[in-house]
Order: sequence, then C-alpha cells, then structure tokens
Amino acid sequence: MEQLEEQIAHLTRAVDDLSDTVARQDTEIATLTRRVEMLMRREAARDSDGGGSVTLGDERPPHY
Repeated sequence: MEQLEEQIAHLTRAVDDLSDTVARQDTEIATLTRRVEMLMRREAARDSDGGGSVTLGDERPPHY
C-alpha cells in the first residue's frame, strides 16, 4: 500500500509539473502570436505605402 501511495505522489507531482509547463507555454504562444500579427500588420502597411523596396541577393541593382 505504501508503495502505491508513493507512486501516486510521484505521478501527481509529474502531472502538476506538466500542467505548469503547458500553462507557461500557452502564455508564451499567445504573446508570440500577438507579436507576429503586429509585425504582419506593420509589414502590410509598409507594402501599401510603397516605401522601401528590398534588393534581393540575386537581383541587379537599379543602376545597371
């Protein structure tokens, strides 16, 4: 009986630890999602303004 109680205590601790980890990850995912959405809106606004074209590595510069 004592062995079962000890095993249950370890399993309960593991479940609590995993629950805390999942809760922390949920908060981090929500924060990162908001940041990505903000960056996408900012980039969309920049594209619609027509400002700042980016020269890619395989494109020739405009002076050629």
